[in-house]
Amino acid sequence: MVELNGTLLAQIVNFLLLVAILAKFAYKPLMQILAERQKKIADAIDAAECERREAEQLKLEYKQQLVEARSKAQVIVENAEKLAEENKEEILKSARAESAYILQKAQEEVARERELALAQLRSEVVALSMAAATKIVTEKMDTELNARMVSDFIEKLDDQKIGGLPC
Repeated sequence: MVELNGTLLAQIVNFLLLVAILAKFAYKPLMQILAERQKKIADAIDAAECERREAEQLKLEYKQQLVEARSKAQVIVENAEKLAEENKEEILKSARAESAYILQKAQEEVARERELALAQLRSEVVALSMAAATKIVTEKMDTELNARMVSDFIEKLDDQKIGGLPC
């Protein structure tokens, strides 16, 4: 059983007095601090949400810019490949034309050298024929024998020097 005495009564009064003092001086500032903290947290959450939305918007913009950049890069690569192909064809065409020109000049040079060699050969044949004729004339004046000797001489020249080329 609980005894009601002066000490219990004094403790009850002290407790009520402490509650009143705490309510007057500690509860209101504590509640004000809690309200400010709650408001600060709510503001931080709002700011974070706003920044998240901005970040999402930036992410979308960057993705769009990346797609555009890839598209432009693809176009640049395609243009470069096309230009390289055109340059290749132009270089091949030029090389073929130069090759044909060089071949034509070489063929012309060979033909000219051949004509020159034939002309020199003809002049040598004439000179040798004249020498043979002079020798024949000085030795004998028999025309049949002379014609046969000249013919034999020319045939020997054809076989040895000309090598089957027409005079």
